[in-house]
Amino acid sequence: MPTVLLATGLAVLLLVGGLAWWLTAGGCGDRTTVDVTVAPELGELTEELLTKVAEDEDACVDPVVTAQEPLQTAGDLGALDAEALPDVWVPDSSLWAARAGSAELDGAGSMALSPVVLATSRAASDQLGWSGSAPSWGEALSTGRPLAVPDLAASAEGLSALAAVRSSLGGDQDADNAVVQAVLAAARNTVPSPADALSAGSEGSADAPLVPVSEQEVFAANAQSVSANLVAVYPAEGTPSLDYPVLRVGSPSGDQQEAVDAVVRRLLSEEAQTAVREAGFRGPEGSAPPAAGPESGIAQEAPQAMTMDPGAVQGLLERLSSLAAPSRLLAVFDVSKSMEAPVGNGNRATLARDAAKSALSLFPDNSAIGLWVFARALEGDRDWVELEPIRALAADADGETQRAKLQAELDTIPGRLSPGGTGLYDTALAAVRAARADFDPRAVSSVVLITDGQDEDSDSVGIDELVRTLEAENDPDRPVKVIGIALGPDADLGALERITAATGGGAYSAVDENDLQTVLFDALRQRG
Repeated sequence: MPTVLLATGLAVLLLVGGLAWWLTAGGCGDRTTVDVTVAPELGELTEELLTKVAEDEDACVDPVVTAQEPLQTAGDLGALDAEALPDVWVPDSSLWAARAGSAELDGAGSMALSPVVLATSRAASDQLGWSGSAPSWGEALSTGRPLAVPDLAASAEGLSALAAVRSSLGGDQDADNAVVQAVLAAARNTVPSPADALSAGSEGSADAPLVPVSEQEVFAANAQSVSANLVAVYPAEGTPSLDYPVLRVGSPSGDQQEAVDAVVRRLLSEEAQTAVREAGFRGPEGSAPPAAGPESGIAQEAPQAMTMDPGAVQGLLERLSSLAAPSRLLAVFDVSKSMEAPVGNGNRATLARDAAKSALSLFPDNSAIGLWVFARALEGDRDWVELEPIRALAADADGETQRAKLQAELDTIPGRLSPGGTGLYDTALAAVRAARADFDPRAVSSVVLITDGQDEDSDSVGIDELVRTLEAENDPDRPVKVIGIALGPDADLGALERITAATGGGAYSAVDENDLQTVLFDALRQRG
């Protein structure tokens, strides 16, 4: 009998132990690994959510969470083999899907929302008059206060904010030019990094910069601060949001699909919604964090949503990215006698000078710019004169910076007008050759040619031969684009169009000379 009881007891113990083992892990056999890559701000939260996914979902799944910047993941999706990719990706914005190459992505829903806001100190918001009346995106851009623009290639917040500004200003070429000017000005001026700007806001300075960030970043910064001086400014037209999409990657099947589905359900569950809201995010429907309100720096009520077209935003990014590469530019100005035609309180020459000086003020110091002037037989039989070679704006040029030298030389243009007529064709060819000889692969090389007339040099190369020569000398390893600006009604826009087309550039018309400033900025926008 004791032997029977002992055997029965052992059987019961084995049965209970086996059942417990099966319930906790062993009943699954081999567990299926699901690689989950999330935006860094969701890393710890996601790990906690997925700790019990196997138990809660009754699934044989082993989630592995990696916190990674979306830029890196988007690059991986476009470059790595399928087996090296995550099974589930949660970036901070759906905008990243457009930059993930040909990767197969299937959206399952949104894990959280966080509106893009302008963060600054409460004191700065009060000083700007924004505490009682929200500015438009366009107004916020034009305060003169430093704008800490994040790296647009890596920041969905920064790119969304500039897209919102563009939309606020009408979404046309003028709006594009305003955004370009803002980006160039930010590069030109010494502005703090986004992290330093947030720090200045947290310290409560009335001079704190503006920085586009997510609402959750304001919440999190104040939660770690004793004084909670940071405040989110919600522009009047509404704001785009980071939508934290839950994306299935690839086409799993069988056990892998079941495991991925279990992870996705968990990330979109009610428990997940509670967790993200407690961390300062909004729920997918816009529901506020429990601690939202004046003391947290963020509003209880969700701002009006501003929808962003991913294709349009990607196009804006590509245009702005061309500005990130340093310019290597040769500016070539017509100084024929016709440039003394009156315009406003001056003439075409003073107008060109002032527009060039205004544009010069926006270029960062790592840009390299040279300056030529031209007219027919300006110096002997040659139609052009080099006033300054192409040099970095911060470079030493005989005891002063290249920037200062250019400003001084631009001031001499109205006094250089020559009665010899316009020597356009020979000058264009010589300028392209000079820019190519001084080529730097790290920069965007171009020739900006401003003229108000037609070629009047009977000994010149001629338009047909010029175009053939430019096309024959094109070098894909050393591209130099010509940007031609036809100033006034007598300029030969047709010739400029042929010249610029031969180099992959573009021609612009400022028939109304007062449009030169706008046309010049538009040309800069298109230079890449």
